[in-house]
Amino acid sequence: MSEKPENAPEHCPGTESEDAGKSSACQGCPNQNICSSAKPKGPDPDLAVIQERLSSVKHKILVLSGKGGVGKSTVTSMLARGLALDDNLQVGILDVDICGPSIPRVMGLEGEQVHQSGSGWSPVYVEDNLGVMSAGFLLSSPDDAIIWRGPKKNGLIKQFLRDVDWEDTNYLVIDTPPGTSDEHLSVVQYLQHAVIDGAVIVTTPQEVSLMDVRKEINFCKKVKLPIIGVIENMSGFICPSCKNESQIFPPTTGGAEKMAEDMKVPFLGKLPLDPRIGKCCDEGTSFFEEFPDSPAVTSYQQIIKDIPDNLLFGNQTKDLLHMYLTFIPLFTKSFFTSTIFKGYSSG
Repeated sequence: MSEKPENAPEHCPGTESEDAGKSSACQGCPNQNICSSAKPKGPDPDLAVIQERLSSVKHKILVLSGKGGVGKSTVTSMLARGLALDDNLQVGILDVDICGPSIPRVMGLEGEQVHQSGSGWSPVYVEDNLGVMSAGFLLSSPDDAIIWRGPKKNGLIKQFLRDVDWEDTNYLVIDTPPGTSDEHLSVVQYLQHAVIDGAVIVTTPQEVSLMDVRKEINFCKKVKLPIIGVIENMSGFICPSCKNESQIFPPTTGGAEKMAEDMKVPFLGKLPLDPRIGKCCDEGTSFFEEFPDSPAVTSYQQIIKDIPDNLLFGNQTKDLLHMYLTFIPLFTKSFFTSTIFKGYSSG
């Protein structure tokens, strides 16, 4: 639908219409000259550049949450570090939380700067197979405030997607700010031709978080962004000494698992609250290496193991497979199965 200025007449055709500034309804409108002289907007040429740039990135995963303070950056860093434990995988983190870029601190990269080569901006590497790009690398001090309006933030996000040379990367994990506004819309828009695998949505168990995360899920559905699954972070406090678990944030309405069931999205699992995770994030060290026997490491490893399955099959495919196995009569199922396998074996 074409947009209409607030001071437009009742029958305004809209600013994007071919009749903008030309129809009889435009006579006397204060915007008539602007609308009639405006050139039609073509497709953004940078979209094709971004598509080509990211063609070497196999999987692109957004980490989202409608609520702040639920641990998105921590989950992003832990997922990336966990994936990078496999030396055969090349992993990247893109931090598009422009006003609160905490990834450099969490990854132990504070004070590093972006380097430019003939092929574009080079990520800053934590390990040989784990690279990072963040607005935090562009600041002269970690305490500097980025006071930008939407267009400038969107411009930097586009530059990150267009100019950073990720080379051959298996997983690019994109950390985002809370909400459903500029940064999220920009990433989805700019990556529309580069294929986003989907979003991992992070929440905590209490309803005050879930109520905002439901909005994030609906945002994903409206912009047709696949949902890989929901993670319940800070699900319970694990005592580092006795390993007993206590509920710090009681799931008064059933927690993330029930919310995911109600909204028909996958549930990836629960992550316990371990104070040593916060310590490792402050120090920029790997929790996987420092505390490999922690229950939190086990939880992360299970989630990391499950993510590729969701990327491989997709929710719709799994739903169709479930319907097929549930409702197709046994003899029909056997017939189709044998036919398919015969086709594969003969091929």
